[in-house]
Amino acid sequence: MIRAIAFLLVVWPLGATALTLDFPRNATLQTELVAAIDSYAMPVGPWADGNIPVLEATGVVTRQAWRIGAQGVSTQQIMQPLRQQLEVAGFEILYACRTDICGGFDFRFGTDVLAPPDMIVDLGDFRYVAAQRLANGDTETISLLVSRSARAGFVQVIRVGTQHEAAPLVTPTDPAVAGVSDVPVLQTPPAGDDIGAQLDGIGRALLGDLTFETGSSDLGAGDFASLRALADYLAERPGRRVTLVGHTDSSGSLEGNIALSKRRAGSVMDRLIRDYGVARRQIDAQGIGYLAPIANNLTETGREQNRRVEVIMTSTE
Repeated sequence: MIRAIAFLLVVWPLGATALTLDFPRNATLQTELVAAIDSYAMPVGPWADGNIPVLEATGVVTRQAWRIGAQGVSTQQIMQPLRQQLEVAGFEILYACRTDICGGFDFRFGTDVLAPPDMIVDLGDFRYVAAQRLANGDTETISLLVSRSARAGFVQVIRVGTQHEAAPLVTPTDPAVAGVSDVPVLQTPPAGDDIGAQLDGIGRALLGDLTFETGSSDLGAGDFASLRALADYLAERPGRRVTLVGHTDSSGSLEGNIALSKRRAGSVMDRLIRDYGVARRQIDAQGIGYLAPIANNLTETGREQNRRVEVIMTSTE
């Protein structure tokens, strides 16, 4: 068994027990922004009819982005222990959702998100929680946004409260430090070539054999083994639904790359429906441009690896 050293996120006391969020040892703080007087429109419902219902919170606003260095960790693995800690600390969960239930693309771009690479949000796989507690007349609100790239998990924490006495961010390195608990290190699941096994095991798979015409969103000709395997998987599980997510390298504008990546994912979706018999209700296509790299965009090899299409499980029976 691995003994983990926790990262403790300590926020200011409001009469109730001070909140600490335990992160796994392989979590690192990417950025922290603190505003003494600011406001935060915290989403408390899904995107619908062109807007997101929000709770306006004003006070000391702390924004943090954390990175968990492990490939293939699921957003559920990351979110569940953090949500449990909030509930134990006396927070009421005002709203919780994932991906399409939140509102997908529109929800992601309709709320505050720290900039990449500190915070990466995969449009095909994210979870969100909004919570609030009241102590001695003071209200404390907090939201968690969890997502992942192919190589790491990401957590955004936005907390609004009243500053009594600023407590420093504590990052203990000694397991004997008081209050440090055994927080499991999130591990990379074993890799495999079988797309069905990857979807069942970690909820996503790379369609690594796809080719596109140079400078085009059109999928190349050919019978792709990955598409055949995905089609067979979905045919055997008619109640399941997946999303194809297109990715690009960092050349060009974000808007242009998002559009290109979505067209490429759409081209793959069309091929699966037309040539492989996948039911339209089981599949969707989205694109996130260069926001979720798996390699260094400073090299041609890295850029080539970043130009890809992945498949993500979005629902089960």
